[in-house]
Amino acid sequence: MKVSSKLVPALLALSCAPLALAQANPPWSKGANNPAAQKGYVFHVPDVDNIPDLHGNPCTAKLVVFIGGNQFFVLPKLIAAFGKLHPELAGAIYYESLPPGILRKQIAADDTITLGNLTLQVKPDVYEAGKRTILQMQQSGELSNVMEYATNNLEIMVPAGNPQHIESLKDLARPGLRLSMPNPEWEGVANQIAASLRKAGGEALYQSVYQQKVKNGQTVLTEIHHRQTPMRIMNKQADAGVTWASEVRFERSIGNPIEGVRIPDDQNVTAIYAAGVMRTAPHPAIAAQWVAFLKSPVAQAIYHQYGFRSLPASSQ
Repeated sequence: MKVSSKLVPALLALSCAPLALAQANPPWSKGANNPAAQKGYVFHVPDVDNIPDLHGNPCTAKLVVFIGGNQFFVLPKLIAAFGKLHPELAGAIYYESLPPGILRKQIAADDTITLGNLTLQVKPDVYEAGKRTILQMQQSGELSNVMEYATNNLEIMVPAGNPQHIESLKDLARPGLRLSMPNPEWEGVANQIAASLRKAGGEALYQSVYQQKVKNGQTVLTEIHHRQTPMRIMNKQADAGVTWASEVRFERSIGNPIEGVRIPDDQNVTAIYAAGVMRTAPHPAIAAQWVAFLKSPVAQAIYHQYGFRSLPASSQ
């Protein structure tokens, strides 16, 4: 891991905060989810200086986790629980909760990412994403110790009260209905949403939502859907968006004016999440323990709090 000495103070100073939501500042906007032991001088300016999906201090990390962003709200409790088993890691876990495709691009770029004026190079110990991607990385030799640990379904996210009276995926094709949808270029959930749209309304529904509406501006694609879609809905920039059911549950758990419209099982898609130890992991032993921990009763109970489900016994 290499970090420019000029950037270290900036990294320590930046708290983990998202762009401003419609409600009062949520808990993570003040760095509450920053696991760094030594934070130094904490500096945060909403909408100007904040990095919501980079958590902790990579310079002193003894475990580095790259995890798909739709699990960002699970990590604080997971890390706390793992820390009880490994007190030597107190304040020494660093994680990034960006979309899986962006994390893959970072890995491919010599583990380097640039956010504005900040350039950071940090080698991950663990990579977590959808099962298909993880198995591909295992087959290519990038990952070992692969473990499947949770499942999730899709849901339509809407404002509280559902003012547009959206009842199904077919309603998303309604003219004038503004959508916030994941970008297929780097957000794996977009491919699963596409499959769900085709189940509900065939190719015509998919084309309407992901082609025609994109062209006319009624569907706006996201770079980080787990943050942008709820913000756009609460800021009245979008009427709906398809997300994972767990994301709806999280938004409601922190009091945001969000609710979900259930997608029937025969139109839905189930994601299976998996993790593995990177071949180039600087800390492979503790990384393997983290991956195994994800299937523990303690970790599974944390996932259940946010609507994730355990794998069926037949698949384990």
